[in-house]
Amino acid sequence: MESVLKTKYLGYSINQWAKAIALRLSDEWDGNKKDNEEDVLILRKVLEFSLKRNPSGCKKLIGTTIIEEDYFHKIS
Repeated sequence: MESVLKTKYLGYSINQWAKAIALRLSDEWDGNKKDNEEDVLILRKVLEFSLKRNPSGCKKLIGTTIIEEDYFHKIS
């Protein structure tokens, strides 16, 4: 499993993509409020864990309105 997470997709590992997607979705979640930061953290961790376990599903989200293919270029 570890080698799959390090496999590059568009120049970045599945591990990096999973983390970025989980962060994006949890940050933009409608329930993300100041008084439930713990719930946001739980959501982020569950999403990241799930995406790492499903690399093909993770890849399907890249290049959609969920996360752009050039996401990492925009933040560097």
